[in-house]
Amino acid sequence: QDDLVESGGGLVQPGGSLNLTCVASGFTFSRNAVRWFRRAAGKERELIAQIVNSDGTTYYADSVRGRFTISGNRVDTVYLQMTNLKPEDTALYSCNVLTYWGEGTQVTVSS
Repeated sequence: QDDLVESGGGLVQPGGSLNLTCVASGFTFSRNAVRWFRRAAGKERELIAQIVNSDGTTYYADSVRGRFTISGNRVDTVYLQMTNLKPEDTALYSCNVLTYWGEGTQVTVSS
């Protein structure tokens, strides 16, 4: 069964770091863009980072630029390195490619 699975979320103090992983099962990313979204409680889903596998081009939302880094192996795994985390980064983080979505991994930033 084709699937996306995220991992790496957790509870971290403000200023801390987390590394999220998104792994495809049953298919590969090919040349498509892979995106990380997040949805905080009571808010709309937000696109925060994207990597285009054909050329490695990246995109970051203003809210995370300079703190988050997206990377991947261009085959079946994408990472999101998150540093200097803030309470407002608390959300469910999900990855997406084409019509595939993972269930997400929860990130909570709190002291």
